[in-house]
Amino acid sequence: MPSNMVSKMVQKGLLSLLLLAMCWACEDDLFQNPITDKAVDSFFSNEGEIESAVNGAYDALQQTGLYNLYLPAIGEIPSDNTFDEVPANDGGRYGELDEFKVITSNDVITDIWRDAYRGIQRTNVILNRIGDIDFASEQTKAARMGEMRFLRALLYFNLVRIYGDVPLVTEETVDPTTYFGQGRTPVEEVYRQIIQDLEEAVMLLPPLPDRPGRVIKTAGETLLAKVLMTRGDFFGAKEQLDQVVGAGIHHLQVHPADIFELENELNAEIIFAVQFASGINGNSEGSDAFVQFSPSGTVNGAKGHNLPNRDFIQLYEEQDLRKEAFVGVTDKGTPFCRKYKRPTTEPNDGESDWVVLRYADVLLLLAECENELGDLALAAKYLNEVRERAGVSPSTASGKDELEEAIELERRLELIGEGHRWFDLLRTGKAISTMNNWFAINTNLGITVEETDLLMPIPQNQIDTDPSLVQNPGY
Repeated sequence: MPSNMVSKMVQKGLLSLLLLAMCWACEDDLFQNPITDKAVDSFFSNEGEIESAVNGAYDALQQTGLYNLYLPAIGEIPSDNTFDEVPANDGGRYGELDEFKVITSNDVITDIWRDAYRGIQRTNVILNRIGDIDFASEQTKAARMGEMRFLRALLYFNLVRIYGDVPLVTEETVDPTTYFGQGRTPVEEVYRQIIQDLEEAVMLLPPLPDRPGRVIKTAGETLLAKVLMTRGDFFGAKEQLDQVVGAGIHHLQVHPADIFELENELNAEIIFAVQFASGINGNSEGSDAFVQFSPSGTVNGAKGHNLPNRDFIQLYEEQDLRKEAFVGVTDKGTPFCRKYKRPTTEPNDGESDWVVLRYADVLLLLAECENELGDLALAAKYLNEVRERAGVSPSTASGKDELEEAIELERRLELIGEGHRWFDLLRTGKAISTMNNWFAINTNLGITVEETDLLMPIPQNQIDTDPSLVQNPGY
């Protein structure tokens, strides 16, 4: 049995014990910020119990609203990368994203909010209690604190990019009504907390994981760079990305197809991934991504969500190795993504990890930073490292604007299906112009994207629970 499968099974076993002991749950109508966890007062008394709780915090990322389904979908479907094959399928939850018709009761919007705050509560509980617990190794204790700060920052980064102002809670919550009436915290304040968490995480995290799949220093640096770029700080982002490259522990895989092979998970290109495993606990620990993101009729239960647009494949050069490795086309001409692998147990039990951060992304972000800061030769160098691995000739782009376009295209070709494109468009301020141009050329739907479409609505049941949560304009 592969070592990564063993580690996943061990982690799942520990998690099962944790869930029995801690009851990480609450009533659905009280999942407003934040989620409370019952029966924890007597649980956190030693290192072993903290370790189990840490496993539970990682497990939160596997939920449907996060990296099992909805975060990858919301990071792609509103963009020009992917589409929904049958927009009315599954109550329109994905189709609404595709056509910019999202309603406030949409399950995608609701579950992202719920599962993110549940995860935040788990990190808060650990961070608020770990200081009083003795560990056999202070390095291990510091690492766990860094991991929890990273996870909390990641969850808030997703929330603030999707909803804008969101309630900011950094303390363990015993009574959810404590925060009713607080309203939404301004974006600037949320970003300050995200950056603070990541700066502290970078200082605490180890250079190498003590367990497979755990957050390490380069993951903190990469995420911090993404946050800083979102805030327009290219110099600060470059400093972080340079540290990732200088660490010397990550490199591109030889062939694009190698990145996502099941027997090659957690390879040196992967900086951080959310782990899934097949054939465990009655086939309940796998991912739904393969079946949900496969064209209708190709596998039992396939839903046809989040498929690459038909014009997307034409963007690859003929000799580009990624054209075959990353995407495919059915006999009926419907594109699909090859990055999530077919389960061998049952359709909803996929083993493919969800890659959140990887080294090719780092190189392309560095290319963008260098281009913004004026070192066009270095920008081209990083861009062409990715192109070389793809088997295509170096870019002929010259000048800042041409390089910017070349880097943007390369990010699409390299990161298709990984949930980055919509956030890239938001970050660069190109979402409205890009999508209006795409709709005008590729559809006759008459869709016009406006400023009010760039943020998703606050879930209606949250506003019903706490009216101080004012809805975003346009909903």
